[in-house]
Amino acid sequence: MPAPDARVLLGEIVGVHGVQGQVRVRTHTADPFDVAAYGPLTAEPGGRTLKLEGLREVKGGVVIARVPGVADRDAAAALKGLRLYVARSALPSPKEEEFYYSDLEGLKAELVDGGVLGNVRRVVNYGAGDMLEIGREDGSVLVPFTRAAVPTVDIAGGRVVVDPPPGLLTDEAEDAGEEEEGK
Repeated sequence: MPAPDARVLLGEIVGVHGVQGQVRVRTHTADPFDVAAYGPLTAEPGGRTLKLEGLREVKGGVVIARVPGVADRDAAAALKGLRLYVARSALPSPKEEEFYYSDLEGLKAELVDGGVLGNVRRVVNYGAGDMLEIGREDGSVLVPFTRAAVPTVDIAGGRVVVDPPPGLLTDEAEDAGEEEEGK
């Protein structure tokens, strides 16, 4: 169960558009227009409250928006890098077998054989698809967030089950060298 004061990241201001103060927002919502559907957003760092207006989608989850009080390119550029959050309580409850990515943070990551891999730090996407960043004692590992690699997401049980692709948790070159030495 999420904390009562939990926030959910809905988007990030990634740039400016034109000279009249419009901003480019990369959204983290299924429908890009929903970035503005749940009320005012809290911008971090800084804690400023922002409202997005006049949205239009450009491509790939990026929208162009106006921010009241921002009237020129320089003012819009000053907003670049802000992460836009909304209170978790403002969002609808997930349906059966649905969850928000923020609900995964802190869950225990177990291997299919029952071993402990670590804890989910966050969900990231560097352009090749969503990945779970799993914190371990020796650092962290990125696991593709696919049904094959993460066959079970059990929010109520506080865990995800990971079936890592071959070589993800070991250095395949080292493994091959060890096999050669053993012959």
